[in-house]
Amino acid sequence: MKTSVTFSILFWIYTSRAVNNESNIYARITINGKKANVSLNQKINIDRWNSKYQRMKGHGTTARQINLFLDDTKTSLIQTYRELKTQHRVVTAQLVKARFLGEDKACHSMRDLFKYHNDLMENKLSEKTLCHYRTSQKYILEYVKKAFKSTDIYLQDLNYAFVLGFESFLRAYKPKHYQGKIGNNAVMKHIQRLKKMTRMAHDIEWIESRPFQRYQMKLEKTDRDYLTDKELLAIENLKTTIERLQTVRALFVFSCYTGISYADIMELTSDHIVKGIDGNKWIMSKRNKSGVPYKIPLLQKAEMIINKYKNHPRTLYSGKLLPNLSNQKLNSYLKEIADLCKIKKNITFHMARHTFATTVTLSNGVPMETVSKLLGHTKLATTQIYARVIERKVSEDMEVLKMKLER
Repeated sequence: MKTSVTFSILFWIYTSRAVNNESNIYARITINGKKANVSLNQKINIDRWNSKYQRMKGHGTTARQINLFLDDTKTSLIQTYRELKTQHRVVTAQLVKARFLGEDKACHSMRDLFKYHNDLMENKLSEKTLCHYRTSQKYILEYVKKAFKSTDIYLQDLNYAFVLGFESFLRAYKPKHYQGKIGNNAVMKHIQRLKKMTRMAHDIEWIESRPFQRYQMKLEKTDRDYLTDKELLAIENLKTTIERLQTVRALFVFSCYTGISYADIMELTSDHIVKGIDGNKWIMSKRNKSGVPYKIPLLQKAEMIINKYKNHPRTLYSGKLLPNLSNQKLNSYLKEIADLCKIKKNITFHMARHTFATTVTLSNGVPMETVSKLLGHTKLATTQIYARVIERKVSEDMEVLKMKLER
């Protein structure tokens, strides 16, 4: 649906500020009811101004020169407006004025930055990451609407107070798809995305200031929830005749024994099953999120699930390795499975990846560096967050140490 844009130009004089009966001529640019005045540095006797026709009265040399100047100015303003439209800018009266005066470098808006960022990153970031950015951008504009009673804001108006105000807005905000307020770390993620975009604006010289120069992120350390071996076994052994729960259980268990995320599982085909360096079957692909390659030896339980769906109508139709289900449905049905297995944890599909990192690998003595490679992490520090939650492994290692010391 197209939105109509009103654009007009008016020439006028400031009679109340006339000195010696002379006043400057101004051009008033109006777009969607918002105005911007431009002084044209042309003085005129107020008695010789025709406000109805917005022209100087008379046919003398001075009148012809002034009126020709006004015609040229109007043409230039219209061309400026059209030029900004062809550049897909968020065109405002202030922006037309700035471009006309050659000062528009400082008049890029927040919406301009969002469009520039999303267009530039379209082929660099995954669709899921871009989706996160769009969500953050939506929240930023909602804050602008609430705090500034506007649909946009100029980047030159960004400052430390804006960042603090946005944080406060997020902490009180209740998205429609949430049951409560946004958590601290989610708030920090939205602010982190704003920081990255404003740093980009600074680097391309759209703004001179650094709004985040004094801002400190306040991330809270959290333990990644996972299933214990008993809980995982309970899900594996769950007897159900409901096909959708069987499919969800299979996908979840497959992720528990491969560490592959939902988005990556949905993309797997038989082409991703290859012979590894040891002659056995491996899954080899790239992470949808980061493009980082991962190579995972195929464990027996994961292979059994692949074989189960090898000739299934859903996989034969889609050409994928496993049935396709939306992440939303998976997480909803996993709650049913948790209830049937009497598991009190809030199980999500991503918990399977955490379970692979903790219960299946690290707890069974697989080195941290190996787990990092299996998960497709680019930094070992990303994998080390799982090390804090393996109390059983710590206990077992200490028991071995005690036995050695007591000999």
